[in-house]
Amino acid sequence: MTKSRFFTLVCCLFSVLIFSQEIAVLKYKGGGDWYGNPTALPNLISFCNSNINTKINPKPETVEVGSSDIFQYPLVHMTGHGHVFFSEEDAENLRDYLLSGGFLHIDDNYGMQPYITEELKKVFPDKELTELPANHPIFNVAYPFPKGLPKIHEHDGKRPQAFGIFNENRLVLLFTFESDLGDGWEDEVVHNDPAEVREKALRMGANIIKYAFEN
Repeated sequence: MTKSRFFTLVCCLFSVLIFSQEIAVLKYKGGGDWYGNPTALPNLISFCNSNINTKINPKPETVEVGSSDIFQYPLVHMTGHGHVFFSEEDAENLRDYLLSGGFLHIDDNYGMQPYITEELKKVFPDKELTELPANHPIFNVAYPFPKGLPKIHEHDGKRPQAFGIFNENRLVLLFTFESDLGDGWEDEVVHNDPAEVREKALRMGANIIKYAFEN
């Protein structure tokens, strides 16, 4: 990427970060169900607008990994169960987005981890996913989670983990694993989760949004 293009992208995203509170769902290649949990983000947005004073568009947009439209959104959400593929162009565009101020939340809906881990090596060949400690600010920015990422749905009996990628001490990417936050955000009838489980998931989601908007 040329310096002039990078400067243009930085200026573009900087203006977005100041004036926009928008969220988009990331559409990716590879056959995975990027469109999973269709009621999740609208419910999370409604919760945030009612409880943490955000003014997010209630209908999240869809943006492709390689599209310049991604720079319109300070936060992009990605989910799915299976295969993920980033072309080199996708990886470069996503890298530019994250390095110029964007934030990506990847929520493993189950089965995504081995694929996204490999594809992220294309985005940041020199960076590793690092587990966030329970005292990281993202777990306390709006609602307290003293033990870190909450467990929402059980799959393989593993503990929930939150991983991040940092650039110059700024968290630019969050990968939530063995938690399944998105299932907890969905309409109650989808998974029949108890009210306290849904509330826990929504509160953690609000933390993610507030953190991404403010950092």
